Amino acid sequence: MAGGPRLAQAQRVSGWAEPVGMSGGGTETPVGSEVAAAVGSKKRDSLGTAGSAHLIIKDLGEIHSRLLDHRPVIQGETRYFVKEFEEKRGLREMRVLENLKNVIHETNEHTLPKCRETMQDNLEQVLQRLQAANDSICKLQQKEQERTKICNDHLVANKRQHVLQWEEFMREQLQKRAEVDEEHGKAMERLKEQYAEMEKDLARFSTF
Repeated sequence: MAGGPRLAQAQRVSGWAEPVGMSGGGTETPVGSEVAAAVGSKKRDSLGTAGSAHLIIKDLGEIHSRLLDHRPVIQGETRYFVKEFEEKRGLREMRVLENLKNVIHETNEHTLPKCRETMQDNLEQVLQRLQAANDSICKLQQKEQERTKICNDHLVANKRQHVLQWEEFMREQLQKRAEVDEEHGKAMERLKEQYAEMEKDLARFSTF
């Protein structure tokens, strides 16, 4: 029969076995040991598969936590920061701030008013000296301007005087040149008359 082995396996799984013979007769008898063996093998297979999956999931969780979960690192750095800035440093920052506060208070209450008074006194003296120096400079500048004006006026007067003197000199030169020309003309006339008389005398002597 073609379905004999499959039927026998199905009967063993269901807990009953039917002996198959050539005559085709027999009674159904349970086979508990075979059923227990099959169930145990299934349980072992299922337990083995579940255990390996659990281990894989555990490994994946560890890899994920090491690669992507930075909370342990951040917590460690936070604990280190707290330890460094709270436990080791203690109240040093508070003491530094308190000292700074005392220095600021001392500066505001004593140093700044003293500096202000000193600056006011010294600046008043400096302003007085500057005012005196400014007045002296103004007087010197005024005197220099007056002297420059006097020098300029004197130069202008000298220039005018020189111009007048030059004009007078030029008029005198023109007059003297006219006199010289006149005397030269008179001398030329006298020489001409003298030469004319000498020519007459020579002509008279030449007739002898």
